[in-house]
Amino acid sequence: MPDLKQRFSLYGKSVLVTGATGYLGRAMVFGLAELGAKVLVNGRNRPRVEQFVEELCEAKLAAQPAVFDVNDEQAVRHWFAQFGNTPLHGLVNNAYAGGAGSIETATDNDYRNSYEVSLVSANRLLREALPNLRLAVKSGGGASVVNIGSMYGMVSPDQRLYPGKNAANPPFYGAAKAALIQWTRYAACEFGIEGIRVNAVSPGPFPSTAVQATNPDFVKTLAGKVPLGRIGQTEEIQGPLSFLISDASTFVNGSNLVVDGGWTCW
Repeated sequence: MPDLKQRFSLYGKSVLVTGATGYLGRAMVFGLAELGAKVLVNGRNRPRVEQFVEELCEAKLAAQPAVFDVNDEQAVRHWFAQFGNTPLHGLVNNAYAGGAGSIETATDNDYRNSYEVSLVSANRLLREALPNLRLAVKSGGGASVVNIGSMYGMVSPDQRLYPGKNAANPPFYGAAKAALIQWTRYAACEFGIEGIRVNAVSPGPFPSTAVQATNPDFVKTLAGKVPLGRIGQTEEIQGPLSFLISDASTFVNGSNLVVDGGWTCW
């Protein structure tokens, strides 16, 4: 068996990351690439994706664009058809789109859209990636799928943190993430026997740079609810994700790795 340092290495692995140009997505991509992976950078906005790939390549990291909408079944199939008979060692389902709200203010479409982009797209990506994941198992011994959940897929937000119902962390987000965490367990049981591991990472409070700049009082209040006494920094998602993609976690399957500074321990 390779030593621990080799097992943590991602050299020779190709990893597709959806929602890769977002706040946490960018950090995920950088972390995977810095450990040696060739990252397939997914997003709908071609200029934004290509600019990010150029940034990675300038840093001498391996990356290539993967421009398609995870909610478009034909677009997903087309991309994988172009990808061809190439091993895919890792898939990170990170894409999400949606705003704030509450049960009182949310529309039916808020729930549908959140569920579609969180859960249905994850199912779609895994289904279409199966031939490539199986090739990775055949050629390298294993493949890893990581779904990005949330602490709000496990607990409910404290409504007192928000100025009103229209600004609250929305129930359709938490419900979709809870579904994704449970789907992770189903997938782990179905594909583990093939050597395809499926796990989740559930981040806690990682407010964006914009939120930190424009609403420092909110960020301070948020930090006060964390046992560590602070919010998460983007680089702190890199280690947990990279661990689950790497061969250092070959007996980890069906888990939900919570990265929340202890928020859900209260």
